[in-house]
Amino acid sequence: MASSMFVKVTCLAMICLVLGIPLANAAPSCPEVQQTLAPCVPYVTHPGPPISPPPPCCNAVKTLNGQSKTTQDRRDVCGCLKSMMGGIPGLNLPAIASLPKDCGVDIGYIISPNMDCNKVN
Repeated sequence: MASSMFVKVTCLAMICLVLGIPLANAAPSCPEVQQTLAPCVPYVTHPGPPISPPPPCCNAVKTLNGQSKTTQDRRDVCGCLKSMMGGIPGLNLPAIASLPKDCGVDIGYIISPNMDCNKVN
């Protein structure tokens, strides 16, 4: 009886793992992108001379880049970034455009309000 229960629990665990794999590899949603990049808001809204992005901001950029594995993932994140830009008052466009480079990350495009996310590879 105990052996039968063990087999059932093991099968259930395996099914959960298999079903969870696509979710774990999915691109982050826009709310997740916003939450991940929250440490960057002070940097991209700083009106003065350029400062270096803080480590938590660069960690967020690197994390988001690592989660964007496919072309569609990168396009989705691009779309989120583009929509977010309209909702951040006092956005410093040069700071946001240089953010990935300043953090040592190549995202393959320059972040701007005019970016065409359909051209992101």
